[in-house]
Amino acid sequence: MILASEIRQKYLEFFRSNNHAIIPSAPLVPENDPSVLFNTAGMQPLVPYLLGEPHPLGKRLADAQKCVRTGDIDDVGDDTHLTFFEMLGNWSLGDYFKRESIAMSWEFLTSKEWLALDPEMISVTVFEWDANAPRDEESAEIWKSIGMPEDRIAYLPAEDNWWAAGPTGPCGPDTEIFYWMGEGKPPRGSNKGTDSKMWMEIWNNVFMQYNRIDANTLETLPAQCVDTGMGIERCTVTLNKMKSVYETDLFAPVLARIKSIVGESNYNERGARIIADHLRAATHMISDGVTPKNIDQGYILRRLIRRAIREAYKMGYEQAFTADIASMYIEQFSGIYESVKINAEKIKNELSLEEGKFSKTLKDGVREFDKIVNGFKIAFERSGQKVTQIAGSKAFTLFDTYWFPIEMTLELARENGLTVDMDGFNTAFEKHQELSRTAAAGKFKWGLADDGVETTALHSACHLMLAGLRKVLGDGVHQAGSNITAERLRFDFTHPEKMTPEQISAVEDYVNEAIQSELTVTITNMDKNEAKASGVEGSFWEKYPDIVKVYSMVGANGVTYSRELCGGPHVENSQEMGKFKIVKEESSSAGVRRIKAVLEK
Repeated sequence: MILASEIRQKYLEFFRSNNHAIIPSAPLVPENDPSVLFNTAGMQPLVPYLLGEPHPLGKRLADAQKCVRTGDIDDVGDDTHLTFFEMLGNWSLGDYFKRESIAMSWEFLTSKEWLALDPEMISVTVFEWDANAPRDEESAEIWKSIGMPEDRIAYLPAEDNWWAAGPTGPCGPDTEIFYWMGEGKPPRGSNKGTDSKMWMEIWNNVFMQYNRIDANTLETLPAQCVDTGMGIERCTVTLNKMKSVYETDLFAPVLARIKSIVGESNYNERGARIIADHLRAATHMISDGVTPKNIDQGYILRRLIRRAIREAYKMGYEQAFTADIASMYIEQFSGIYESVKINAEKIKNELSLEEGKFSKTLKDGVREFDKIVNGFKIAFERSGQKVTQIAGSKAFTLFDTYWFPIEMTLELARENGLTVDMDGFNTAFEKHQELSRTAAAGKFKWGLADDGVETTALHSACHLMLAGLRKVLGDGVHQAGSNITAERLRFDFTHPEKMTPEQISAVEDYVNEAIQSELTVTITNMDKNEAKASGVEGSFWEKYPDIVKVYSMVGANGVTYSRELCGGPHVENSQEMGKFKIVKEESSSAGVRRIKAVLEK
């Protein structure tokens, strides 16, 4: 049996031996892409470098990237769907191209030193052709030169073997690698093109060869890149010829623990899989700074935790258990992702807290449901007209306001001889989702609503304010969250007590002095440990790579007003910012204060 941990370890060792810098996984919450809630693919955090920005660690990179996809949450519990997964990737940023990439893939898969797979169990696909790009004979010939039989190479169209960043921009053919899932060895002439069911994809090598100018025009890129991806979970299942990802070492011990918790007689396999998947995803989300809320990433996290709890309830288990399961994942991933190890207690505490809240939610939801049923009874007594269906809007209110699962509403409705208007519920839910997507689309990276002049100025002011807070209140002050629009900044920071008027005035004076000092903003790439040791301000250091970007704001008077980890836009002329004014200072949560401030012209 090939373990997932073995595949991950060997993969990174192999590419390290081929002069690739091993970079840490980016956090699940994307730092440079406001269009999605989570990183959904291994290449997503590296897009700036694939588009030409130099990477501080060089042109050859490899990693294991944490990813979350939320579109299939309702399908979790079958043999294949997962919310959280790990994507192994190796990258060439204008260094090697097709020949080296294919050769390294083949060596890793078939060499006795690495995975030692039987070459006869492998087939590949390459790009066929279309009106804009030629058939990828180059990749096919490379495969043949290293021993791939011609009848194991399938030429497939763009929908299968062409990658594009969007309607314009970098794009190119890919070659995908497949493993035979049937009995014995594959018959002669069999490949992905002739038998799609028995060949399972295990690796995809994307060759960013062109720049699409418009629908009909491709130009060859001067610096051609390679972007590969191998999903650990899928690869483990495939190479072991298992039927389900839950049979792997990633999940089997957790499912056994769930069975021991709920009891074998109550155990339901699909429900246990949902618990295992959702709490694994929740563990990683919390480790990367997400907390349960009713919006954005927190909405997804809360939904996952509560779905897991609901599945335990359905198996007759109503005691706390989420922290117990999370502990298994913390042990499994602590040696792989630093954020999991550092935030182990936070993960368990957040889960336990949400578990307690949901216990109350279930009781509140049942109480509100009973009100609906009693209303039907009163209406019948008054009018003689019997109501047999709960309106979709009422079911959605139970779900949205009380976080009462729709599944439970349906169950209680059946017990009371009622039905639920699911069309109405789905309409209300879709409207809610549309509003959520619209709100998310309006957000910009670094907590900015946009990158306009006013917002950018407030972003610079935000950095100066944090430096001022630390000078006035002490080094215990750190950022705990921010939201910046064109009209105002909102900033949460760690501090145990209300600020005095004198302290607020001192912070305002610090920021305004800096604004009038003709600030120059400089960017420096630094070793992370060196930056931290030298006093650079930053939160969640474990999220950052070994080389970090440090933004310094220095006045013409030689004073350094702010020195902080950042990646956002800043003003070019600070004197055009206006006058900084704190309009409100209040409590945000336990041990966290909130400031709202503006720039007055």
